[in-house]
Amino acid sequence: MPTPLAPAGGTGLPGTPPPGALPPGVAGLLERGAADGRLRHLEHLPARPGSRAPWPTWADPAVVDALRTTTGGADPWGHQVRVAEAVHAGCSTVVSAGTASGKTLAFLLPVLSGLRASQADGSRSATALYLSPTKALAADQEARVRGLHLPGVQAATYDGDTSTDLRGWIRQHANLVLSNVDMLHRSVLPGHEHWSSFLRRLRYVVIDECHAYRGVFGAHVAAVLRRLRRVAARYGAHPTFVLASATVADPATTARRLTGLPVRAVTQDDSARPPVAVGLWEPPTTTAPEGEPVRRTATAEASGLLGSLVGGGASTLAFVRSRTGAESVAAGARRRLAEHRSPTGARPEHVAAYRGGYLPEERRALEAALRTGTLRGLATTRALELGIDVTGLDAVVVAGWPGTRASFWQQVGRAGRRDAPALGLLVAREDPLDTYLVNHPDALFGTGVEAAVLDPDNPYVLAPHLCAAAAELPLTEADLDLFGPSTADVLELLTRRRLLRRRSTGWYWTRRDRASDLTDLRGTGGTVRVVETGTGRVLGTVDAGSADSAVHTGAVHTHQGETFVVDRLDLEESAAFVHAEATDHTTHATSDHAVRILSTDGTTEYRGRGDGAGGGPLRVSTGVVEVTSQVTGFLRRRVGSGEVLGRFPLDLPERRLRTRAVWWTLPDGVAESVLDGDPGRVPGALHAAEHAAIGLLPLLATCDRWDLGGLSTARHPDTGRPTVFVHDSVPGGAGYADRGHQLLEHWLRATRDAVRGCPCESGCPSCVQSPKCGNGNEPLDKAGAVAVLDLVVAHLGGPPTPVPTGGDDGRPDDGPAEGPDHGPDHGPDGGVGPRRHEPVLVG
Repeated sequence: MPTPLAPAGGTGLPGTPPPGALPPGVAGLLERGAADGRLRHLEHLPARPGSRAPWPTWADPAVVDALRTTTGGADPWGHQVRVAEAVHAGCSTVVSAGTASGKTLAFLLPVLSGLRASQADGSRSATALYLSPTKALAADQEARVRGLHLPGVQAATYDGDTSTDLRGWIRQHANLVLSNVDMLHRSVLPGHEHWSSFLRRLRYVVIDECHAYRGVFGAHVAAVLRRLRRVAARYGAHPTFVLASATVADPATTARRLTGLPVRAVTQDDSARPPVAVGLWEPPTTTAPEGEPVRRTATAEASGLLGSLVGGGASTLAFVRSRTGAESVAAGARRRLAEHRSPTGARPEHVAAYRGGYLPEERRALEAALRTGTLRGLATTRALELGIDVTGLDAVVVAGWPGTRASFWQQVGRAGRRDAPALGLLVAREDPLDTYLVNHPDALFGTGVEAAVLDPDNPYVLAPHLCAAAAELPLTEADLDLFGPSTADVLELLTRRRLLRRRSTGWYWTRRDRASDLTDLRGTGGTVRVVETGTGRVLGTVDAGSADSAVHTGAVHTHQGETFVVDRLDLEESAAFVHAEATDHTTHATSDHAVRILSTDGTTEYRGRGDGAGGGPLRVSTGVVEVTSQVTGFLRRRVGSGEVLGRFPLDLPERRLRTRAVWWTLPDGVAESVLDGDPGRVPGALHAAEHAAIGLLPLLATCDRWDLGGLSTARHPDTGRPTVFVHDSVPGGAGYADRGHQLLEHWLRATRDAVRGCPCESGCPSCVQSPKCGNGNEPLDKAGAVAVLDLVVAHLGGPPTPVPTGGDDGRPDDGPAEGPDHGPDHGPDGGVGPRRHEPVLVG
């Protein structure tokens, strides 16, 4: 499958862009980047003329006239008409086409026509539900519909920012409700009696940006949509679903797993597209005082690029991976504009940051400023990847690989919405995968996007949703097929745990508390408010799951360019109290982790090819593990140099996670044999190999580094051997570790090649150092990692032999042994889970 932007038209080495292809300021930046070696590759994606089709004859004339204003008076694109025809015929449909290809018109045409026709013919007035993954996108779509000024269409946004008074009006009067799955889960479905009038008339459900629903979050969404179908059917409604995505492989399968319905796919993109140049950019290296090469951070490089592009007249979005990073990039770009006079009149106030955690009024003001062009540059987290319709962007800077090709093309696709050519730049972080991609462009260009992996049958996800469904309406035997093949077993478990009660008429929720509170769809565990101590002003929020490491006592927190220091983190009150303070340092949490094997699915031995693989077998296993983690302290690092200014202890609770893992073990003595016979090098070699393996797995799985964790040890108590674990970082697992197991030799060979190819001498963030290592990246042995990975890859070249695992605890037949753990590397989030183990339930 080609990239969503198009088949590559002009692959090539860095050089001067084609004459007239890009604005002079942008072209000059690329020429300078090519000259100093930062621009590693430039790909030219050619323009596409597009193909149009006539408006459908059944379409409401008023809707056609209103939508025609959005097309400049032209007919719709061919794929828009194909989608509209299918939805009008009552066929659930998914459209997968590039960013800015007009997917909104494709579903608005049949939906708005259907809403108006139901009023005209005297039948029940139809309703429609629009679901988006972000508040910004829903608000943008509401503004778009309202701007059409169609009589009889009452559109309203229903989300966490909606006032109580307005919610009552929406339930009674709106016929197009724009919301999200979180509100569906926590408000609409538990209180469906209040929505009976709307649900009884529900004819369409639109699921925008459906590729965002992957992993465990996607499984949660699939369960919520099945609950919606069940409650709607109770009121006699069987809506047509229409799903849209710019970037997803096998969209029909993704849509079917999400909705549980047969879905028709429209994948031919007939829209026109301007030419786009996509560059791979690697920040320069400098020499540290110790003599080691140090690469400039992607955040610092992106801030310079954002300032240069805005100063050169290019309206630009910079996507940054973290909230703190977005604030830093915006601040750096503003400083650059203040220090260098822009020939186009750009000033520091023309650049801002946009991220989650802002108050609603702040987000709306920034979105309005971006639409009107008051803002020319914005540093944003992924909050705008799926967000508002931004017109007239000249460039997009992606600071660090976003985790998947789908996400990358979605972000780059934000540029080029006019006829003028556009630019996308991927700025490599100090990360093995980023370094690999900028030096191996074939791994990115001409390669299809990933499928949105999700497992609706994950019992860890399904169990709390069955409780919620039973609280909404008692579950019956007829519901088993709706929720999937695991339903009967999970219902038996829930009955045994007395969360549900089985009666002759079905399964009933037994408690007085809300069943929907059993689960958090996004896995964040709620939010923690950031409160200014002196004034009580709420600055914003952070996810509860990251509060220990982000807003612990003593942490530095940045908000719209201003720095605050946390006075106290109160987990019971879900609040972090801060005061404003200019600091010369940043803070980085340190933590302890351990992994315990709970059960093993299977173990395979590899003895390698010939005598060159080393003595003794390599063992590779998959199964269920329990990860314990605890933030134990933090480092203060000087801004700019990264110099450690101090280490400070913290007393925070331990957290436990049951998930999926893949692990490999070497016999005693084998690792030492390739490390000059020195057993003292084994921990550092395994630790470095673990970090690099975690960094490269996102090349093969639908995830990024923060969806994964790991641990390495010279002797693990459950295996009795030198062991490296890589695990998913969500309850129940996400399918990522299992994907690594399926492609083990490919994965570890790429890992070995990336570490070996890095020019540093003893290890750096581009190869074996991890940005989230709980041990502060100690010990690490780069040369040892290459030697050990050479040994592992050589073993994997031999024939596999299944072996007994010695019981459900995962211990091999040669028994346990004690030893220290080294090199934890643990992060959040994830996707597809196991089917063999009971879910852990709250309550």
